[in-house]
Amino acid sequence: MENLLENIVLERRTEELNKLNAIQIVNSIFSDLMERERDILTRRFGLDGNKNETLEKIGQMHKLTRERVRQIENASIKKIKRLESLSDSLSTLKGVVSHLLKEHGGLLRRDFLLDILSVMILENDGKADIGDPEYQKNLLIHKNRFNFLLSKLLVDDFDVIGNSENFNNSIKLKDESVEHFEALSKGLLTSLENLNQTLSTDELMDLVRNLEAYKTHQDRIENDGDANITSVFESDLFHDKGAVINKNKSLYSLMQAIKDLEQNKFGYWGKANWQEIKPKTINDKIYLVLKNFGKPLHFTDIASKINDVKFDQKVANPATVHNELILDNRYILTGRGMYGLKDWNNA
Repeated sequence: MENLLENIVLERRTEELNKLNAIQIVNSIFSDLMERERDILTRRFGLDGNKNETLEKIGQMHKLTRERVRQIENASIKKIKRLESLSDSLSTLKGVVSHLLKEHGGLLRRDFLLDILSVMILENDGKADIGDPEYQKNLLIHKNRFNFLLSKLLVDDFDVIGNSENFNNSIKLKDESVEHFEALSKGLLTSLENLNQTLSTDELMDLVRNLEAYKTHQDRIENDGDANITSVFESDLFHDKGAVINKNKSLYSLMQAIKDLEQNKFGYWGKANWQEIKPKTINDKIYLVLKNFGKPLHFTDIASKINDVKFDQKVANPATVHNELILDNRYILTGRGMYGLKDWNNA
């Protein structure tokens, strides 16, 4: 059997790429729908790159009740499922997703899977500027369309892990156990809590490999397959080196899937509720910037770097940053307007 992943990623075969393109797939299977049916599905699932719209909002636009919109949505999906060409339209996507799951130990966080699929299409011709608004728009269109295809049309081919105690919303191979991931996730979170510090990707992988659960399930977790899709992971959309992710697909998939584990903007991992992972205040952001740049910075540079990193939609004001630096004894003045971490003096 030919390796679909490598045909697409390494050889970039046009035929397979076209069959994997979410925009082309959706446009093709929507061709038999009425205009109102297409519009309702597009709005409900954000297929044009916008946010999913509510039944009520769509109903107001089409002068329909919420229940009538729901009926049209369900009927439209059933109509698509009856298409004779549907199986052929989805065959490449189904094959690629199956192969990706096998390469990653049987389970992938949904967002991670959608990112991989979208990068395979959007960055086929080389590196892209992920900061470009047009790229971001196209990325969201592809992710939303891939999500629609997986959740509504391929729902019988894969298992969905939704509201799970251990995992983020994920996709897994049909009827395949992920007990090895469950055991590893519990052991990893316990060890991380005991350490009480953020870790790099390599450090976190070493932590997993030292777990008793890893020794028990080593055969399954080290079965990363042989597909070389390093070029996909070299996208700036992923924080880590492509070769590292490709070589450790199952471990990396585990790290992505664990519900209470997240990676911050600087690539360090920790508990999802830690301030160094999800900084909420301007002070949290100041500390993270100084810690990760590792040298004293002028308060205006700190504000600029906070804004460049884009922790959230809030804009850091230099004056506010300066006030925080003055008031918090974790920071020390090292020169005119220059501040560093007090901890550095004790290191």
